[in-house]
Amino acid sequence: MKPSSSRSEQAAAPGAGLLTGLSGAAEVDAELTDRALLTALLDVERALAEAGADCGVLPAPAAEAIAGQCHPDRFDLAALAEGADAAGNPVVPLVRQLTEAVPAAARPWVHHGATSQDVLDSALVLVAGRAGEPLLRQLDTALAAAAGLAERHRDTVTLARTLGQAAAPTTFGLKAAGWLLALLDARTRLAAARSALPAQLGGAVGTLAALGPAGPEVAARFAARLGLAAPTLPWHTRRQPLLDLAAALGSLLAAAGKIGLDVGLLAQTEVAEVAEGGGPGRGGSSAMPHKRNPVDAVLLGAAARRGPHLVGTLFAAAVQEHERATGGWHAEWEPLLDLLRLAGGAASRIARLLSRLDVRPERMRHNLDALGGRVLAEAVAARLAPALGRADAHDVLTRAAAAPDFRAALLADPAVRARLGEPELDRALDPANWLGSAGTFVDRALREYRASGAYPNTEKPR
Repeated sequence: MKPSSSRSEQAAAPGAGLLTGLSGAAEVDAELTDRALLTALLDVERALAEAGADCGVLPAPAAEAIAGQCHPDRFDLAALAEGADAAGNPVVPLVRQLTEAVPAAARPWVHHGATSQDVLDSALVLVAGRAGEPLLRQLDTALAAAAGLAERHRDTVTLARTLGQAAAPTTFGLKAAGWLLALLDARTRLAAARSALPAQLGGAVGTLAALGPAGPEVAARFAARLGLAAPTLPWHTRRQPLLDLAAALGSLLAAAGKIGLDVGLLAQTEVAEVAEGGGPGRGGSSAMPHKRNPVDAVLLGAAARRGPHLVGTLFAAAVQEHERATGGWHAEWEPLLDLLRLAGGAASRIARLLSRLDVRPERMRHNLDALGGRVLAEAVAARLAPALGRADAHDVLTRAAAAPDFRAALLADPAVRARLGEPELDRALDPANWLGSAGTFVDRALREYRASGAYPNTEKPR
C-alpha cells in the first residue's frame, strides 16, 4: 500500500485553495483533512482491537498486529475513496486494506464486533474533538481581545443605534461587553458539547451480540482508550451528541456574524467609528484605490449566513428510522466537517479582528455631537414628565427634535422654560449623564469572563 500523491498533497495543505482559506483556519483545517479522518478511523480500529484484547475477546498478539498496521502512511487514500463510492462509506474499504496488511492469524479479528457506523461515528467524534482544541484556543484569544476592548472603553461614550437609527448614548465598552458575553456563551456551549462527545460501539444493530457478555466492558474500554465519553447505550439513531455540537457551532457562528455586522456598519465611511487593523494593503479594492474595505467583518458575515443551513441539515438528518438509518446518517458527515471548518475560520477571524480593531473615540463623539443633542431627548423628557406627564413631555420633545436647533427650541418652549433652567437643561443634554448602568454592566460582564474557564488565569479543562 502506498499513498496517492495527488490526494496526499491536497490533504497536507489545508487552507491552500483559492477560496477555502477565506472560510477556514489552518490549525483547525489541518484536523479536518482526508488524512486527519483516516488517522482517526485507524485510531478507532486500534482502540477496538486493544479494548477487545483487554477483555479477553481476542488474542493479544492479534491486537498488537492490528495496532501495528494502524498508521495512515500505509494506506492509499485514492483507493479508499474509490472503495467508499462502491460501499457507501469509507470504513468498508479501510477494513479490507487493514485486513490485507496484518498477518493471517490476526485477520479474523480485524474490526471484530463493530459495524461501519461504529468506526465512522467514533472517528468523526475524534476529528471534532481534535479540531475543537485549536478552535477553542482561537476563541480564547478573541475573548481576551473583547474583554480588553470592554475594559479600555468602559466609559467611552458613543451613539447607540436601534432599528438602524440614532437612539441614545451608550458606551463602546458596553457594546464590546455584549460581544464578549456572546462569545463566552458560545464557548461554554462548545466546550460542554465537545467534552461530552461519546464513542460509538454497538455492533450490527446496537446489541454488541458479536462480543458476547463482554460487550459492555469492551465498549467502556474502547471509549477510554479514545479519550471519549462512554455512552449508556449505542446512539446509532439517537443523534443528540452531534446535535449539541452542531448547535454550539451554530451559536458561535451567530455570535461571530453579529460582531462582524457591527464592525462593518461602524466602519462605514459616513460613520468611521472603528476600522479593521492590519496595515497598508489590507482591504484594498481592485478598482477604487481610495477604499479600505472591511475584510474579516465581511467574511464573518458570510460564515454566519452559511452556518444555519449546515446546522439545519444535521437536525433534519437526525430523524432516523429504527436501529440504523438509511440516508440520514450519511447526510451528516460533510455538513459536520463543513460546520467545524466554518467555525474554526470564524474563531480565527474574530480573534484577529478584535485584537487589531482601530477604535476611534473622537469620531464617536463627533457623530454624537452632530445630532445637536437630539439623542438626549429621553433624558430631557424624564425631567419634564413629573410635572407635565409622560405624554405631554414626549410631545414637547418631539416638536423640539423637529426644529433646526434642538437646544434653542427647548429653551424657547414655555413649558420647558418654566420647569428647567439653562444649566439643568445642559446637564440633561450631556451624554455622560445619561449612560444609566452601562459601566456596571461592563463590570459584570468582565467579572463573568474572569470567573470562567476561558480566562487565562484559571485552569482550563480540555
